[in-house]
Amino acid sequence: MTAATQERMPALYLSHGAPPLADDPVWPGQLAAWSAELPRPKAILVVSAHWEEAPLALGATETVPLVYDFWGFPEHYYQVKYGAPGAPALAESVRKLLRAPGIPVQDVPDRGLDHGAYVPLVEMFPGADIPVLQVSMPTLDPVKLMDIGRKLAPLRDEGVLIIGSGFFTHNLAALRQGGIPRWSVEFDDWGNRALDTGDVDGLLDFTRKSPAGALAHPRTEHFAPLFVTMGAADAAGDLDTQKSVIDGFWLGLAKRSVQFG
Repeated sequence: MTAATQERMPALYLSHGAPPLADDPVWPGQLAAWSAELPRPKAILVVSAHWEEAPLALGATETVPLVYDFWGFPEHYYQVKYGAPGAPALAESVRKLLRAPGIPVQDVPDRGLDHGAYVPLVEMFPGADIPVLQVSMPTLDPVKLMDIGRKLAPLRDEGVLIIGSGFFTHNLAALRQGGIPRWSVEFDDWGNRALDTGDVDGLLDFTRKSPAGALAHPRTEHFAPLFVTMGAADAAGDLDTQKSVIDGFWLGLAKRSVQFG
């Protein structure tokens, strides 16, 4: 299949949970069912909430290690492996797409996949046979992140699956409260409706426009990857194709995950 006839890949925003996602009785199956419905990617580009670095950084492109960026979990979570191939050609494409309009790019060749990347990929593409590249978020500004997504959008026509990985609500106080906090439900409902109605302005200004935004996201890094995904969709004209593929709550946090295209 040539680039001219390559099927355009969707763009995804997913909630990645935490390492114990792998032991959940429901969530791994939801992620696996989702990936089974997708065209097979030639490569995967991941923007995770757990890598903020400016200027925008490209991670490992040869041997791709894992970054066990969490503390206090049982030992077996630190033994997880995901030996995906590197994606040097994809990295070069990202450089060209971003440097042309003047967005600085740096290389961090020893930076592997953090849990925001590999935890969902283990469930979605367990064969670890698709090249993966993780790039950093150089800012948390929704407008700037959406612009980066627009510039990366041509990759979708080359068979690249763009994934923004975060958590639709993210306040770890929920883990201590038990149950599903009202603020998590309210924000999830608002975000779902904003996506369904194409309220881009509201989403970009979510800290002020949403109910309970300050509680749902005391810091905004877990919602921010959505804007890279939205930019990749907007440039391709398929923002209005948005659909929630996974919803519900996990330890009180909304695990809503959406697909464009």
